[in-house]
Amino acid sequence: MRKHSLDRWLLTAVLVVLLSSSSSFAAKKDAKKKKKSNKDVTYDGTSLIIDGKRELLYSGSIHYPRSTPEMWPSIIKRAKQGGLNTIQTYVFWNVHEPEQGKFNFSGRADLVKFIKLIEKNGMYVTLRLGPFIQAEWTHGGLPYWLREVPGIFFRTDNKPFKEHTERYVRMVLDKMKEEKLFAAQGGPIILGQIENEYSAVQRAYKQDGLNYIKWASKLVDSMNLGIPWVMCKQNDAPDPMINACNGRHCGDTFPGPNKENKPSLWTENWTTQFRVFGDPPTQRSVEDIAFSVARFFSKNGSHVNYYMYHGGTNFGRTSAHYVTTRYYDDAPLDEYGLEKEPKYGHLKQLHNALNLCKKPLLWGQPKTEKPGKDTEIRYYEQPGTKTCAAFLANNNTEAAETIKFKGREYVIAPRSISILPDCKTVLYNTAQIVSQHTSRNFMKSKKANKKFAFKVFSETLPSKLEGDSYIPVELYGLTKDRSDYGWYTTSFKVHKNHLPKKEVKTFVRIASLGHALHVWLNGEYLGSGHGSHEEKSFVFQKQVTLKAGSENHLVMLGVLTGFPDSGSYMEHRYTGPRSVSILGLTSGTLDLTETSKWGNKVGMEGEKLGIHTEEGLKKVKWQKFTGKAQGLTWYQTYFDAPESLNAAAIRMHGMGKGLIWVNGEGVGRYWQSFLSPLGQPTQIEYHIPRSFLKPKKNLLVIFEEEPNVKPELMDFVIVNRDTVCSYVGENYIPSVRHWTRKQDQVQAITDNVTLTATLKCSGTRKIAAVEFASFGNPIGVCGNFTLGTCNAPISKQVVEKHCLGKAQCAIPVNKSTFEQDKKDSCKDVVKMLAVQVKCGRGKKKN
Repeated sequence: MRKHSLDRWLLTAVLVVLLSSSSSFAAKKDAKKKKKSNKDVTYDGTSLIIDGKRELLYSGSIHYPRSTPEMWPSIIKRAKQGGLNTIQTYVFWNVHEPEQGKFNFSGRADLVKFIKLIEKNGMYVTLRLGPFIQAEWTHGGLPYWLREVPGIFFRTDNKPFKEHTERYVRMVLDKMKEEKLFAAQGGPIILGQIENEYSAVQRAYKQDGLNYIKWASKLVDSMNLGIPWVMCKQNDAPDPMINACNGRHCGDTFPGPNKENKPSLWTENWTTQFRVFGDPPTQRSVEDIAFSVARFFSKNGSHVNYYMYHGGTNFGRTSAHYVTTRYYDDAPLDEYGLEKEPKYGHLKQLHNALNLCKKPLLWGQPKTEKPGKDTEIRYYEQPGTKTCAAFLANNNTEAAETIKFKGREYVIAPRSISILPDCKTVLYNTAQIVSQHTSRNFMKSKKANKKFAFKVFSETLPSKLEGDSYIPVELYGLTKDRSDYGWYTTSFKVHKNHLPKKEVKTFVRIASLGHALHVWLNGEYLGSGHGSHEEKSFVFQKQVTLKAGSENHLVMLGVLTGFPDSGSYMEHRYTGPRSVSILGLTSGTLDLTETSKWGNKVGMEGEKLGIHTEEGLKKVKWQKFTGKAQGLTWYQTYFDAPESLNAAAIRMHGMGKGLIWVNGEGVGRYWQSFLSPLGQPTQIEYHIPRSFLKPKKNLLVIFEEEPNVKPELMDFVIVNRDTVCSYVGENYIPSVRHWTRKQDQVQAITDNVTLTATLKCSGTRKIAAVEFASFGNPIGVCGNFTLGTCNAPISKQVVEKHCLGKAQCAIPVNKSTFEQDKKDSCKDVVKMLAVQVKCGRGKKKN
């Protein structure tokens, strides 16, 4: 009995000790996991200093409301893989406080979740607070209700504006602090921005503008959050604010920090031009972006932010006036979050090259030489060491230039910069792209495009609305951002003696301040008119037939395409119809603007009833679509989700202008009838995030303003970048990924550094076909290559041998690879290798 009791006691004691040790170890492990490393963030004239270390920062703008939480992890991961170490985002006041005192931080507005995902990826955050952000976002991010605060003037030394701004700013920053997201708390936020490009409006406010900027600076500085603050495009930014540059070429346009102890920061390097309805396609070449970044870093720059790195989508009615639903699609990550090559890859290699220069850039002494009219050498050396990095620039846009540097000669391509991380070896040239290219495909879905059974509901035209205004009410103030639509009605009589003879015509003329307008007289649709982003005002004029002696009923529908997003005195910006008159009467012009009472109404009946949702559908009587419908008609149908997990979109062929919803989620505004100078709509495809979709029976609702559209021409598409290309010259520099820096030496990672054309399919796809290959002087771009006058006959055979059936491949770019029987039919031509392949699903093994 005693032995068993003793054994039992010993066993229990051992278990207690083990469990105690285990618990203690687990607790320490958990504590270690939870404990964040607090980081001091300071700066000097060279760079930001994070946790005692100087940093080169490569940042990209990604706006959380312009994509979905389901997309955020992939977008952030790809940004990091592209060589970024920082994400920059605005904070959108009208997203977080759409109604005064009612806050929203959920779904696409979940700023905390977004920042924590960035932190999870080991990246930093720059938080651009506003309160005004511009960003081609409606009202520049300011909530509509702010306009109606008595006595308010935006963005100036105005008591109501400052009171509301301070309350908002403190609310956001306190939220960040509660979540321990500032670097001083161990979080990822290392930099803040207050206000935005204020110098563009400052002169309009005179001394009040200067006072406001000083007040905004003191506001954030007084909160002692342990991070530096910037003001972009604000050369007179008050201390301790850092003045930063926005633009395409800050290496040349930025006058520099306004104090010697401040670093050179580039807060917006525009990766393309945002587009407005009516625009033709626009883009900015990656060669130009790379040139600008290399130049900025060669001139003491230590931070660049790509605006945008991922543009995304202006869902619902969130875009500023006339701005398209698709935003900055030509960024390194396109609207769908896919890598746009070569922009993505070429900039990634640029970051690699700059990282190899990190030590000399951050610790070396700068020197400059000007060997020729169009050439320049900028280099950094650390005295007493071999640490050195050089940037050789050729500003000649037409011809290559030879530069002599430290006893060697270097041929620099036209308008380019070569980077030498050891002042000897060229590892990157901004004009020579060795990264792959891609072409985006929109593939018609087989699953989603079954015959649609459209049903329609048409809005009823109001005849006489209540109102006592003697002028048409201003449209922003009428709608209060609750709708894009505002109705105006009036009635007038014309004496029969005032009607002209048959040979003289009568007209209605309406002068509008924007954005668009539909007009009816006595129930007959007269047509529509609209302005543009550059010229919002327009005049609508149409011949009419008037009724004599009895009332004529005029109905106008004012249409918004978003609120303005820039300029001074935004709270006093007006739009909508301003002058209405009848021309051609024998009594002279009849001015209806101030002689008739105007009735008003906001929005569509379908909007009020929410018929874009499953619940709202039942509140109206839908009719079967017979192939023709009037304007102001709602269309609804159901569709199955497109096959695969790829991004999905709807092409709005056959439609005019309106709004799209899928399962109650606002996809955005479309405007197919506003053609660019090329005769095409500015945007055809509209992104439907996968998180909006169910496997089957997805509700599509469209509100269409225009009559006689053809909804049967719309279709759903799957988006991919399965067309992969390479376009590499035989005289190009091999990829910088072959190199690393060890102490003061730049060394090759591989034994044999050779120039190759690399191709890589995304995901599990493999190269299924070689669609084009030519080693010679081919012409064209990815998706549209053609043979030139010189071509190696075995080009396609060589590429197929290296690439077919593989997920990725590398093709040596040299004459010996492509020569047949050692013959070169065009010896004097510097050869280019152009390859285009198609990626597809790998075949499953039996």
